[in-house]
Amino acid sequence: MLGVTICAVGRLRQSPEAVLVSDYITRFNKLGRQLGLGPANIVEVEDKTNSGISAEAILLEKSIPKNSVVCILDENGKAMTSPNLASLFSNWNDNSIKNVTFLIGGADGIEPNLKKKANYSLSFGRMVWPHSLARVMLAEQIYRSATILLKTPYHRN
Repeated sequence: MLGVTICAVGRLRQSPEAVLVSDYITRFNKLGRQLGLGPANIVEVEDKTNSGISAEAILLEKSIPKNSVVCILDENGKAMTSPNLASLFSNWNDNSIKNVTFLIGGADGIEPNLKKKANYSLSFGRMVWPHSLARVMLAEQIYRSATILLKTPYHRN
């Protein structure tokens, strides 16, 4: 089983975005089992001392499961199609990867040394998105990947 972890700086608390993220993760966890994917979970970290990007990097790095493929979300990362992301999930699973972790940084992004350690850098386009929406978009794309791999009608080309 390929576990999926989303590690994000900040807490969504009770918000419309939190409801959406939870919904997409629940949907993925139901579908993903059929593919050997999941479970997916969210880890929220918070730098309560406001020490900045370096402190956030330490918290993020501690939350990454061992032997995990690491993908950062970054405006300068690689933009890809939903089927491309689904193919990555399939390849990771076929290659017996145990976990993939997606990192979403705080307001200043992800610390450069942590960026260097990532296996992938993904972008949702050249625009900057609020971190709460990036989390929703990522959760939806993770779910969409499962629907593509299962060839459900959710994703239409």
